[in-house]
Amino acid sequence: MEEERVWIRQAIAGDHEAFTRLVEVYQIPVYNLAYRMLGDAKEAEDAAQETFLRAYTRLSTYQTDKKFSSWLLAIASHYCIDRLRRRRFTWLSLDELPPLNQTADEHNHPEKAAIQQEERDEVRKLLNRLPPQYRAAVILRYWYELSYREIAEVMGTTESAIKSRLYRAREMLAQQALASQPAETPSKAQSESQSALRIV
Repeated sequence: MEEERVWIRQAIAGDHEAFTRLVEVYQIPVYNLAYRMLGDAKEAEDAAQETFLRAYTRLSTYQTDKKFSSWLLAIASHYCIDRLRRRRFTWLSLDELPPLNQTADEHNHPEKAAIQQEERDEVRKLLNRLPPQYRAAVILRYWYELSYREIAEVMGTTESAIKSRLYRAREMLAQQALASQPAETPSKAQSESQSALRIV
């Protein structure tokens, strides 16, 4: 939008108030990305703050012909990937996840809601086991609905590389689903892993 472009130009020129407006617009998307990547609310807050700090100090490198949101999400995803690497892929406890908001359907159909919650928990377990680069690609594609080109821009690679990562990520999710549910038929477990990407 035009107003956002004005804020960006003003922020690049050193206007702190204009940058604050940009933070207000993007703080929730950046936090959500960090949370899905890191799985911890406190870490996500720290990552969001660091993202905006880095964005502010690197404003001069922003290319105005590119989407500001993609540039910002790139900073956030790279920072989260670095944190995950430093963490050495320690699995996160699902007990640390904040409760999801209940919908009217959850109130009216508690059994269905319980099953959906179990499915969401399983998706998070599977997602947390993906390598950081694959996890980032999956999150940007299925939760942020970015195109292959946009994801490639965010992650600094090619569209074909992103397609390959997503294909490999789906394979990994299918294999993990099969490994965690040995009593089920392979086709059922694979189907669940593929549908898992659609579960919030």
